Amino acid sequence: MAIRRICKYGEKILEKRTRKVSFADIKKDLPALLEDMFETMDAVGGVGLAANQIGLDLRLAAIKIKRDDAEPLSIVIINPEIVEKSGSLYEDEGCLSFPGLFAKIRRAAKVRVRALNEKGLPIEINAEGLFAKALQHEMDHLDGVVFISRLPLMSRLKLKPALMKLKARWKKIDESKMKPEAL
Repeated sequence: MAIRRICKYGEKILEKRTRKVSFADIKKDLPALLEDMFETMDAVGGVGLAANQIGLDLRLAAIKIKRDDAEPLSIVIINPEIVEKSGSLYEDEGCLSFPGLFAKIRRAAKVRVRALNEKGLPIEINAEGLFAKALQHEMDHLDGVVFISRLPLMSRLKLKPALMKLKARWKKIDESKMKPEAL
């Protein structure tokens, strides 16, 4: 299908809580959208992608985790909610909306999530480690929360100069991809 443009830090859609999805309303367009989302993730080496990261105000995300000796674990979550969490992880985390930026973030080590899958069926996911971290990260996106918001204030302030440089670089890259307007 198509690789989609990923919204970057500073774009308003990343700060907005996404709207709940009516499966019946998106059912027809969902297969093509999910194909685009997985293709986009594959193209940039991502683990997860929330709909608002590609400019869509929809409460859905796709996650694809590579496993050593098995097929990748690919999952779609629609209208997800965390129903249980436990333990703690404090690990480096990155984000497709912040290319090149990584920071240590505290997350729950285990989560239980309820959602609809790509067929509109209710699912319950028990996850730990990277899978739990990816679920929490993408669900944060759906709530309009970017991963650096999880950092302590002093850490965010220290990142400010780096973020401004990255933001300027992303703007230049995005502008270079734009086509000149027809007269």
